[in-house]
This record gives sequence, C-alpha cells and structure tokens, in this order.
Amino acid sequence: MLWHVEIPALEGQWLSILEYWVKRTGQFGQRMPIFGCFLESRMKFITDNYLLFVVAIGSGAMLMWPTFKGAVLGGGALSTSAAVQLINREKAVIVDVSEAEEFAAGHMGGAKNIPVSQIEAKLEAAVKNKALPLILVCTTGARASRVQGMAKKLGYENAQVLAGGLKAWKEANLPVEKA
Repeated sequence: MLWHVEIPALEGQWLSILEYWVKRTGQFGQRMPIFGCFLESRMKFITDNYLLFVVAIGSGAMLMWPTFKGAVLGGGALSTSAAVQLINREKAVIVDVSEAEEFAAGHMGGAKNIPVSQIEAKLEAAVKNKALPLILVCTTGARASRVQGMAKKLGYENAQVLAGGLKAWKEANLPVEKA
C-alpha cells in the first residue's frame, strides 16, 4: 500500500498518494506543474508585499554599512595591536583629538593634542608629511571617527581611527602618559 495523505478538502478521508495524484491531475501519468504553481504563488506574494521586502533589504543594508564602509572605503577602525605595528614599523603619527583637560589626564606616548575644534587649522602644521600613517585617538573613538573625514579632506589618506579609543588602549595594558 502506498503512503496515505489526509487531504483537507475531503474532510478526513484517507487516500493513497497515487489516488490523490489521479484526482488532482485528472489523468494517470500526466505531470502536474508543481514548480510552476509554487513559483506563481511566491511571485504573487512578493508583488503583494513589495514594501515588506524593501524594508527588509533596506534594514539589512543599514546593518551591513559599517562593514562595507571599512572594507571598501578604508575607513575601518584600527585595533590596538595594528596601531602598535603602525607606530613601530611605519612611524605613524598619533593625534589625540581630546580636549586639553582629557589629554592632560592621560594620553598615548608621543601623541600630539589637537582638539576637534582646531583640527582644520592646526593639523597641517603638526603633521607635515601627509604620506605617513595618521592614528586618530580620543577617549572612546567617537570624536576621532568624525575627525577622520576631515583629515582625509585635508589630504591625509592614511588617517585611521583607533577602535575603542584610549579606553581600548588602556584595556590592552599599553603605556599611557600623563601631562
């Protein structure tokens, strides 16, 4: 005996799959266009609910934007170990964009303090070689991320932000100087 299927339209009657196929197609041996029906119903669902798909694709794109921004535009944040390598191997310049009081409380060794409000005026005087890597730091990395765009407009293409800022630097037990 073949498998049995309960068909809701027949209210509790049990039929073999073969009998169901014959009743459904009208002929034994004729193939039913299952995939075509499946595709039609899905396309109808998509066209009826296109706004749902637009919102889903848009929200997915917004979630993935930081990843793509870092990979494609080179705007990714720099880990503490990568920052140490840049400092040691490529003589990167460290610019702390914190306010003077925050800078005095603690900063990375060799960092130059240029507050966010003075970046456009003082960055070119403080860092003359635009080819050197530029590491931008603040307490958490938020202000430094804003400054990165300004630095790139000024011609510092190798400007990068320390991920997590000075807080991450301290958590990695790296040296901090006080002024």
